[in-house]
Amino acid sequence: MKDHVNTIKLLLISLCSLGILIIASTPPANAGGVYQEPADFINDVFDGKPPKADVLWLNKELKQQIVEILDHKYKGLRVRYWQKQKRSAWVLEEIGKEKQITAGIVVNDSRIQQVKVLVFRESRGWEIRHDFFTDQFKQAGLQEDNRLDKNIDNISGATLSVRAMRKLAQIALLLDQQVQDKQLSKK
Repeated sequence: MKDHVNTIKLLLISLCSLGILIIASTPPANAGGVYQEPADFINDVFDGKPPKADVLWLNKELKQQIVEILDHKYKGLRVRYWQKQKRSAWVLEEIGKEKQITAGIVVNDSRIQQVKVLVFRESRGWEIRHDFFTDQFKQAGLQEDNRLDKNIDNISGATLSVRAMRKLAQIALLLDQQVQDKQLSKK
């Protein structure tokens, strides 16, 4: 009888331990998903009156700069953006660890005004969607070497997602710079 009770206790302890391991290794229910549709982001950025989308065609030099930022090939030939005066909005994607992260980035007068994670598909690193992280990008600009002129703190356990967001911010600033230069040359 005593052996039977000890066996049941051991089984209960094992089941409880297994339950705790399962709960601890499961990401929060809100970890991934669509936080805001890209069209809704653009609509919000321009107070419900977004301009017509425009397209920036990527020449060989610009594409090479993007590849250097990303550290991998970039397949696109063009990028859509929305612009009013010196304010542009970009919806860009980059791989975190294994899956795409979609971000909306607003650049105003060559400085980042807003960064927002729109869609997060990874199982880890979802913390990048919070304001405590995205607010770090505010007022960041681009240095001559296409790096941000502002330090962005990492989040433990979200290193690859942080890196992806940093790259997207750099690309948005680079693309905005191209659009602004193109408009100056037209004048």
